[in-house]
Amino acid sequence: MSPSKVAPEGDRGWIVPVGGAEEKIQDQRILKKFVELSGDELARIAVIPTASELHDTGPRYVQLFRDLGAASAVALPFFERHDCDRVDLLDQLERATGVFFTGGNQLRIATTLGGTPVARIVRRLNAHGLVVGGTSAGAAILPEHMIAHGASGATPTAAMVQLSPGLGLTNRVVVDQHFRQRDRLGRLLTALAYNPFAIGLGLDEDTGAFIDPENVMHVVGSGAVTVVDVSRLGHSSIAEADPGVPICMTNIRIHILPHGGRFDLHHREAHPPE
Repeated sequence: MSPSKVAPEGDRGWIVPVGGAEEKIQDQRILKKFVELSGDELARIAVIPTASELHDTGPRYVQLFRDLGAASAVALPFFERHDCDRVDLLDQLERATGVFFTGGNQLRIATTLGGTPVARIVRRLNAHGLVVGGTSAGAAILPEHMIAHGASGATPTAAMVQLSPGLGLTNRVVVDQHFRQRDRLGRLLTALAYNPFAIGLGLDEDTGAFIDPENVMHVVGSGAVTVVDVSRLGHSSIAEADPGVPICMTNIRIHILPHGGRFDLHHREAHPPE
């Protein structure tokens, strides 16, 4: 699934995957930055809590965004596929300046929204400037390739990860969340072994990767983003390795970027915080 085409005279909206457990009480810089990009005091934010099984997830984010100064925030209950045809909900989605997917289970988002008007509207509007973000499962769903399941561990092994189609807002990255906290380097490397074109973004908790319209990623938060670049991959044994066997991968570049760091996804260049 390729991203929707951006109009020649326009800019794609920001894409904002967050590693989960973002600070909601003290230093709310990630959510505050999301509101700012969505229009600040003019922001109209649509929260999509499809991934969560908790009934208070959507209302909680609605209150957070309102407290941070958004003009309006609303939770859109797309919990079943038939909800995705509700004209009243789709109208509210069309009017949003920012869309935020909550955490939970990313496969619940994919199987509920995939192929529906909701997914098409989000893709189309993002290509025309809508800011789209998500935390944890809501971060995983944003790119073309989504990590659906995977084991923990630093060493990549064959069959360690299962990929699924995501929303397809960008085909440049594969996102993994709760990265350092859940020891997920191995599964991100395995995902990149399947798809060496993409760049891996391993997001620590309370850390966001704010990808601007020029495809420069800006790190915001208290943790770091581990950027894994396999564009110069020399050798990969993924095609021959049996399930559970370590994969041989050579000539990989890894960058660790804390708050203020940047990575140019087009030129594949890392920049430390100023």
